[in-house]
Amino acid sequence: MSDIIHLLPDSIANQIAAGEVIQRPASVVKELVENAIDAGANEVQLIVKDAGRTLIQVIDNGKGMSSTDARMAFERHATSKIKSANDLFSLSTMGFRGEALPSIASVAQVELRTKRHEDELGICLKIAGSKVESQEITACPSGCNFAVRNLFFNVPARRKFLKGNDTEKRNILTELERIALVNPEIEFTFIDNDVEALKFPATNLRQRIVHVMGKSFNQQLIPVEIDTALVKIQGFVGKPESARKTRTQQFFFVNGRYMRHAYFAKAVTNAFEPLIIPGENPNFFLYLEVAPDTIDVNIHPTKTEIKFENEQPIWQIIFAIVKEALGRSNETPSIDFNTTDSVDIPIFDPTREAVQPQVRVNPSYNPFNSPRSGGSSYQSSKPRFDWEHLYNGFEEKPNDDVSSETVFHSSSSISQMPIEDKTEQSRLNIDSGDSAGIHFQYKNSYILTSVKSGLMMIDQHRAHICVLFYRFIDHIRRNNGISQRVLFPEIVEFTASEAAMIPYIVDDLQAIGFELSTLGNNTFSISGVPAEIGQSNPVELIRNIVHKSIDTGSDVKEEIQESVALSIASSSAIAYGQRLSDEEITQLINQLFATPTPNFTPDGRTVISILKDTEISKLFK
Repeated sequence: MSDIIHLLPDSIANQIAAGEVIQRPASVVKELVENAIDAGANEVQLIVKDAGRTLIQVIDNGKGMSSTDARMAFERHATSKIKSANDLFSLSTMGFRGEALPSIASVAQVELRTKRHEDELGICLKIAGSKVESQEITACPSGCNFAVRNLFFNVPARRKFLKGNDTEKRNILTELERIALVNPEIEFTFIDNDVEALKFPATNLRQRIVHVMGKSFNQQLIPVEIDTALVKIQGFVGKPESARKTRTQQFFFVNGRYMRHAYFAKAVTNAFEPLIIPGENPNFFLYLEVAPDTIDVNIHPTKTEIKFENEQPIWQIIFAIVKEALGRSNETPSIDFNTTDSVDIPIFDPTREAVQPQVRVNPSYNPFNSPRSGGSSYQSSKPRFDWEHLYNGFEEKPNDDVSSETVFHSSSSISQMPIEDKTEQSRLNIDSGDSAGIHFQYKNSYILTSVKSGLMMIDQHRAHICVLFYRFIDHIRRNNGISQRVLFPEIVEFTASEAAMIPYIVDDLQAIGFELSTLGNNTFSISGVPAEIGQSNPVELIRNIVHKSIDTGSDVKEEIQESVALSIASSSAIAYGQRLSDEEITQLINQLFATPTPNFTPDGRTVISILKDTEISKLFK
């Protein structure tokens, strides 16, 4: 029997590696731009066509490569960063595995033009599908010029699963923003389909954050800085009022590398806990510097997940420094001891004689005198309450039925109800009991009503989300949303990756009733809003819709429409703690049960819960 195990060809091994390293055009951008940074470049130009499908080109003015190095760079595990296993634990560069370039060359057509500063001529190297097509001397500027064309041309299954151009472009911008935020001293230029879409000039850290996130961020940043034996932390946290429902503006960097770290993010959130609404997330840009041998960046193919040796002490440091920064900026509540309404505290004076307090007693009081013993002291001092007037009117019309539309609130007294309610049954399509139509608003958040099987509880906020969702989705699909003009247009500013989502959802926003016009530089004007949003802030509403659409990551138009409708419904729905009138409760319940799925919100959260009679009976056993 012959042997069945054999070595894979290098081309197939590279494609397998590319499956982990090169997942989409944004992965190519990340690897090539990081290589440019490792090469010492201070100017990086990114050129993209068709969201990276046709062309991804990265031009830098770094130190370049010799002809031998250029050829060796495309061999598997060829790197200038590591010489021994110990070097893995003292990394100070972005790339080190030597898998990026061979992985890219195995699934694309790559052309490299590079020259060192001390050389007169450079080299042009062309590789397609891991096969070297040509290598020749050429005249070119110092640095490197990588051109990656027709990504996944030889792996049609991978190319088929790429998302739409808008989604892929947004992912490219996200990667570029992360790299730009941690390298403010480098100038970045982004050219999309022959149009310069972005330019981040070399500047300081605060200005780089403002360039990436928008001018409105400049007033929201609180500086953070500390230097300890374990970690050095600097950066900024956003003011509590800038907190958002999404985590798109939470950034951690360690030793110049972007990372995700839910444990450290929890430290920042806990520091903000008393200052922000539950469910919202603070913005932060925190840059950590630790000894390279105390972290492991080699646990994930994209190197975005990093393991720390001293996670718990660093957590405490992050929590403390953020808390201190909020306190220094007067964001935390404090006691003002200089107020003019302070209480006068007497100061001890040894020259003055202390006065003994006087205690007054009633010598005629006898606690044993009671109404039963015939005493009058208790009767004379007992306060008199006239309870009789509370029952006025109950005996006058004992046979009158109470209307089925009667609604009780937690803040009002509950009148005595007849045992049997013979009024007309509620219009709700439910299994109603004898007390149908009688609703009770509990803590201005939940609606309680009796049904045949027990006690039905309705979450008023989620119920209104259901009602509004189906109304908005109908407006979108019929394109008949009612728009209400605003007196003064609102201005909303996005990051480049957020602004890339607007063209994809602008038709749906207009169908709902929003009127948006671009002002350039990722800024938009809101001149009209849907009539149903009430007092909601249109700027925050648009931001939530954009973030929700980005989080879905879908290119299916119907899913984007549902995401937009759900986002605006969630932001416009009745809030918890809002008192409803009798008519509002009845109308909300009737509208809820007219929807296709009244039991759950469109995103699967429970709206209605029934406490059965048997369960209620068990509570009193």
